[in-house]
Amino acid sequence: MQTGHSQCDAIVIAVTDYREADLLVTFFSLEHGKLRGIARNARKSRKRFGGALELFARLQLQVVVQEGLCPISSADIVTVFPRIRQDLAKIGHAGYACELTDRLLPEGMRNPRMFRLLVSYLDQLDQAAVNSSDRRFFEVNLLNILGYRLPIDHCAECGALLEGASGEHFARRGDGLLCSACGRGGRTIRAATVALLRRTMQTGRFGIVRFLPDELAEAGELVDGAITAHLNRPLRSLAFLHEMTRLERVPATPAAAIMLDTGGEKR
Repeated sequence: MQTGHSQCDAIVIAVTDYREADLLVTFFSLEHGKLRGIARNARKSRKRFGGALELFARLQLQVVVQEGLCPISSADIVTVFPRIRQDLAKIGHAGYACELTDRLLPEGMRNPRMFRLLVSYLDQLDQAAVNSSDRRFFEVNLLNILGYRLPIDHCAECGALLEGASGEHFARRGDGLLCSACGRGGRTIRAATVALLRRTMQTGRFGIVRFLPDELAEAGELVDGAITAHLNRPLRSLAFLHEMTRLERVPATPAAAIMLDTGGEKR
């Protein structure tokens, strides 16, 4: 990690109140990777920060890069993705993308591909309706970029190449797949779903790959298992998304007022 004063292009991926007036800010920058910073008096100084230090805002930061907390001296807004902030579902998905990035990304290591992926997903959420295929596109490519590629190319038992293998289904074992010779009984995943997951890793744009509902469910089980294997505790934002999905299935009742609680700290 190169230390010293720096101006960097960054996405805020976590913010926490600290002491009476400070903010602890985790940001993912194009130039330095993920860093944790401190903005002194940020909750009082509108002149230096102007309310810019908000979750998933894209900023130009003036920062001193160093070991430990990096002092942030100023922040200029590139975009706050305003249309995301007008829609609860979009807020939930943007928050999930940021938390997942924070939890899986090591500190102080540049990763331009991952930075472009996160920015592209936030752009997609800002410009289009929430789509579960886009969420899976983000997750699959995040895992691939970080070296956790979905194990869908070879049989988890014998190592045989699965691409182009005959048959309509593959047997599943954990987050891996088995060829027809090794797989007997148990849960399965359609070859068409696996082909879409491979295409997801080969396509560089959101909105190109679209899963049908059954394919989305199969792909989701595989991807969720792969992500969970690399986490040491559940994601708060994922619990929020699950709660939103549950509430969407509950018939509206005029007499009931429903409050969502992600367990986070109030700002």
